[in-house]
Amino acid sequence: MKDPITWKVNADRLIRQALEEDITSEDISTNAVMPEYQKGQVELICKQDGVVAGMGVFQRVFELLDDTVSFDMRVKDGDEVKSGDLMAVVTGDIRALLSGERTALNFLQRMSGIATYTHAIAEMLKGSKTTLLDTRKTTPNMRIFEKYAVKVGGGSNHRFNLSDGVMLKDNHIGAAGSITKAVQMAKEYASFVHKVEVEVENLEMVREAADAGADIIMLDNMSPEQMREAIRIIDGRALTECSGNVTRENIKNLIDVGVDYVSSGALTHSAPIMDISLKNLHGCE
Repeated sequence: MKDPITWKVNADRLIRQALEEDITSEDISTNAVMPEYQKGQVELICKQDGVVAGMGVFQRVFELLDDTVSFDMRVKDGDEVKSGDLMAVVTGDIRALLSGERTALNFLQRMSGIATYTHAIAEMLKGSKTTLLDTRKTTPNMRIFEKYAVKVGGGSNHRFNLSDGVMLKDNHIGAAGSITKAVQMAKEYASFVHKVEVEVENLEMVREAADAGADIIMLDNMSPEQMREAIRIIDGRALTECSGNVTRENIKNLIDVGVDYVSSGALTHSAPIMDISLKNLHGCE
């Protein structure tokens, strides 16, 4: 998110789309009560404990509406905050502050919620050999923001999209005819820089994937005992990843299993938003 090229190419376009979704022609409420320019200030207040993510996106929403807006930032991404903390003071055209409020908060609340949820799980894995990953189970058109929030919270990113890497799931294997054939076809088709990951559901599939030369073997919805046996079978021939309904409530069952990675769709599809508000709007000189 700090890369200016990435920001301009990806983030700005998506932020503009969010604003266009909320303002198709005009903000009738704001134009009714504030027909002309008036400089004002508003406070960004944290209403629950958590980890902040998305302050730059929050800022950019208002910048796109008012190029004179200024910010007194009291926190930065990755900071842990408490309920009642003052996170920022925003100064600018009151019309922009009113019109951009919901869009800016939608981004910040969603991203901070993901960072907070991710942080809680990442803390549980501290000291183990297992790295926490996200998935592609993201909100449409929000992936760049949600995956960034996972990293802020202490997690790591799996592939960003379908162009990033080879992952052979059950339907790919069904289309190819077998794990062995699917891996062979993937290695022949993809560039040598791409690793081949295979999703397996039982120990027989584990053996076939390891023998076929898979680089990463994803253990899908297996019990801890099955995963330990799978790791023994793989015997270092491939990296291991476990997946399938991994949440904050059951992650403790996976800490000592010994997989290299654990991926959790819950990081992005089940994280509750963090309660944050813009309050105390007033005019100023």
